[in-house]
Amino acid sequence: MAHHPHESHGDQHAPGRGHAPGHTGGHGHGHGHGHGHGTDIDWAEMAPHLEAQAELFTPLYERALVWLGKEVTEPGLIVDVGSGPGVVSCLFAETFPGARITAVDGSAPLLERAQQRAERLGYGDRFDTLAGELPDVLAELDYPADLLWAGRSLHHLGDQRAALAAFAERLAPGGTLAIMEGGLPARFLPRDLGFGRPGLEARLDALQEEWFARMRAELPGSVEETEDWAGLLGEAGLKHARTRSFLLDLPAPASDRARAYIAASLSRLRDVFGDTLGPDDRAMLDRLLDPQDEAGVHRRADVFVLAAHTVHTAVKPVR
Repeated sequence: MAHHPHESHGDQHAPGRGHAPGHTGGHGHGHGHGHGHGTDIDWAEMAPHLEAQAELFTPLYERALVWLGKEVTEPGLIVDVGSGPGVVSCLFAETFPGARITAVDGSAPLLERAQQRAERLGYGDRFDTLAGELPDVLAELDYPADLLWAGRSLHHLGDQRAALAAFAERLAPGGTLAIMEGGLPARFLPRDLGFGRPGLEARLDALQEEWFARMRAELPGSVEETEDWAGLLGEAGLKHARTRSFLLDLPAPASDRARAYIAASLSRLRDVFGDTLGPDDRAMLDRLLDPQDEAGVHRRADVFVLAAHTVHTAVKPVR
């Protein structure tokens, strides 16, 4: 399976925080199963979690799309690169009612879900899918894009600089490339939970950063790159780079849907890092994930979702 994000449309940096195993702010990306220390992710298996995550993060995406809409007026074709199950693709269809949407991903099962979602929401007559290895599959697009969106998918491609050049090549003159990369790790819990050692999420962040570095290093053709996105967009021949971050703030007490997402994210983190964590932190996660424990995320009143994702845009010059 291709190493592409499938709805990390929110994905942070690693197994649970957005990149794959756990706290995804959006999709996660990769291939395989993501158990143990591995960086493989089974995207079809992840589909329900990816959908739930993207749906929960919809307010953040809606604000990002409104911001994009001030720059990209009446686009004819919008391409969602690394679309996953299509939650964000369908938000584009809703936000830009005159546009045709093409969802592109390396996972055919996820694209099937995207097409079904579009049909269900009434966008099927202007919604297409394209399955294949990124970025090469973009050469199969029938038309250049007026807006090409890569929501936490670029970091799943080994040579990010070359991928950005390929993305830029598929833009129409005056078209906009928008990539969602970076931001802040999601937070669900108070620093001091009332049991165990304070700062559990910060320790999980450190493990996820290590996981993310391994994931990047293991990608085919991986190239280390300074994450100066504005500079890289400029080197791809694009102009007028802009950057803005968008916040998701779902305060305590969390809804049942938010609690289910939090539990699923922490469960994946436990699965991936269980033998890396110290026994005290493993015990903390076990308590947090116990539906019968009053101190667990299913019952405690102080759990929340707080995350920030950053969008970088630039425009292809009209020659």
